[in-house]
Amino acid sequence: MKIAMIISNPFPPEEGIGYYTYNLAKKLIENGHEVTIITRGSLKTEKFFFKGIQVIKVPFLPLYPFHVQIHGIFLNKFFKGIEDEFDLVHIHSPLAPIVKTDLPIISTIHTSLIEDMKHFQVSNINSTAIKLTTKISGYPLTQKLINKSNYVTTVSSSVAEELVSYYNTKNPIVVGNGVDEKRFYPIKENQNNDPYALYVGRLDYRKGILDLMKASILLKEDNIKLLVAGEGHLRSLIEDYIQKNDLQNVSLLGHVSGENLVELYQNAMIFVFPSHYEGLPTVLLEAMSCGLPVVTSNIPAHRGVITNFKNGLFAKSGSSMDIYDKINILIDDEDLRQKLGNNARKTIENKFTWDKISIKYEEIYKAAVKGEFS
Repeated sequence: MKIAMIISNPFPPEEGIGYYTYNLAKKLIENGHEVTIITRGSLKTEKFFFKGIQVIKVPFLPLYPFHVQIHGIFLNKFFKGIEDEFDLVHIHSPLAPIVKTDLPIISTIHTSLIEDMKHFQVSNINSTAIKLTTKISGYPLTQKLINKSNYVTTVSSSVAEELVSYYNTKNPIVVGNGVDEKRFYPIKENQNNDPYALYVGRLDYRKGILDLMKASILLKEDNIKLLVAGEGHLRSLIEDYIQKNDLQNVSLLGHVSGENLVELYQNAMIFVFPSHYEGLPTVLLEAMSCGLPVVTSNIPAHRGVITNFKNGLFAKSGSSMDIYDKINILIDDEDLRQKLGNNARKTIENKFTWDKISIKYEEIYKAAVKGEFS
């Protein structure tokens, strides 16, 4: 099949949806399909290949909060000339424009936006603009995409429940998120003689990073090192917090990718991810695939992956003390760390590999092309 994937995110990928489409496209190409990823660019149309994937960036003007509509105008003008090259369109939301086409449309809703925005904290002009954009463009666009789609898919049961509740969606299909288990794998012996707990993700209120910083004051007293990989608008605030509290046990690494990220997971003792809201975070799956015991917030998305004391530990969302307590449980119990890490890896192998995710999408694609719509 010839598949057009529509996103509104940077490509080559820099964050969640970008990596999702990249990994899915790569696996579909391995399975004999042709995939073109279409996203927004700058003032001129760009065409190039990235690791075997054809990428097209249509013109774009960043006039917020109407940038999605502007993206849609350029996208539809361009797509009209290449529509007959494809069998179907796969749109990844949120904030991706809807293509005007008679081809089957499959949508993957990565977040309902409504629950996401409940946990989004307005702190400056930029965050105010984001929230305004989401309200003006995000909610109605998501509803229109759902109405236009022949199949609505999503990454977790929790997001599926939100779609049913907030958008009256019928029969959303939970396909899930995936990880390359052959790339993210456990090593037999830790190569680091300086053990550390690890956080990977945006430096954002919703990610619970400030809860983790408060917990790190207690970790400092126990000489527990914390590495933080990621960037975000809270970086300067966190740097000030580290300096004010003399948190020499905390290191901000900035954005880490490629094999450096894999090694960072593989050599960690514990992965900590105290997010307040998620769809289904890739970084959690990557850490589990590397055999890491995880401490994560007890929220719906994580409950779809983690079973407490089986393949991870739950900490109360927003509680720095509980995050600290759960980290300490794992620091003090090597057997429990080993058990949770082994089971985490098995969870990935059984449910969350790109082989399994791509097969689910292929079945949906085949049904859509045959006209068997949900």
